[in-house]
Amino acid sequence: MSETYMQTAQGQFQLQRFPLEKNNKLRAWDAADEYLLSDVAPKLELVENPRVLIINDSFGALAVALHSVRPSCVSDSFIAQKSTIENLTLNELAEDSVQLFNSLQIPAGKFDFILIKAPKTLAYFDDLLIRLQDSFTSDTQLIVAGMVKNLSASIWQTVERLVGETVPSKAVKKARLIYAQADQQRPVTENPYPVEYQLENTDFQISNHANVFSHKNLDIGTRFFLQHLPEGNQYQQVIDLGCGNGVVGLIFANNNPAAQLHFIDESFMAVASARQNFECAFNGRKATFTATDALIDFAPDSVDLVLCNPPFHQQAAIGSHIAMRMFQQAKQVLRSGGELWVIGNRHLGYQSSLKKYFSKVELVASNTKFIIVKAAN
Repeated sequence: MSETYMQTAQGQFQLQRFPLEKNNKLRAWDAADEYLLSDVAPKLELVENPRVLIINDSFGALAVALHSVRPSCVSDSFIAQKSTIENLTLNELAEDSVQLFNSLQIPAGKFDFILIKAPKTLAYFDDLLIRLQDSFTSDTQLIVAGMVKNLSASIWQTVERLVGETVPSKAVKKARLIYAQADQQRPVTENPYPVEYQLENTDFQISNHANVFSHKNLDIGTRFFLQHLPEGNQYQQVIDLGCGNGVVGLIFANNNPAAQLHFIDESFMAVASARQNFECAFNGRKATFTATDALIDFAPDSVDLVLCNPPFHQQAAIGSHIAMRMFQQAKQVLRSGGELWVIGNRHLGYQSSLKKYFSKVELVASNTKFIIVKAAN
């Protein structure tokens, strides 16, 4: 089982990774969280009623440890926000001791400390730092934390370009901190996000926020999936699960005018992009757009079709557990005769995985890199 107690300068806290998984051996925090909390503890004591902004907190470790200063927390992940709430409750802390904001919102006003866990997507980091310009004073302390392997030269260069001169910490347990204070004489950079492009072979204009996968063009897996989407009047209630920018659901909707589409992703930026793209394509057509944890909001036996390109990572952890959870939930929400269509890299072995949940598993199409599989009961 995973270690669940984090000891910090702020105290000891019990933390869990959500969604809860049996035999999970991964902690809800890493050495970069520990290092950042240790580093900032004495600095917070020097500022009266410090205003603290936390960005990209994976499972709430930073928010829970710093609850006493009532931090504001910005995240693009619904699961990260849910984890923060669950871990506050686990430690018998008030939910309102932390203010949660999604990634499209930067809380108003100036901050004394801005603490950022370095995100995987450089475009998202770029977008965040540009939108943070009004949050800085000449005394604001910006600290970017990450494992050394994740702090690429591009991360450093982005901070220096958009904030100011950087100073590195020494490495501790393979983690490092980057310190910066805003150069307020620096001209404000125009934000290039969201990015727009015309979807190939269509008249649809696609808009993508910075943290959306393949935000500059159509990725090759989605292109292959679009060539093999099902059609038919039997598909009335349809979910684009892990929708990203919503292109799969959009094209399905275009080919199936009677279908009711539901766009689901745990990324707030993905859902916002999907909404923008669908509403631009179909003026007035109804659909739902929800940032949530997979299919937990859908009733059993309520859906005809689930279209899914599962992620194979959660935060920095790579694995199949998110996909397996999606498959299990899809089985529960699909009506008798309903279908789950999945695209994935060939090496991920989704065909055999789906046989654990579905009695009928059929290969629809394949190429050298991807397979498309249909599963039904």
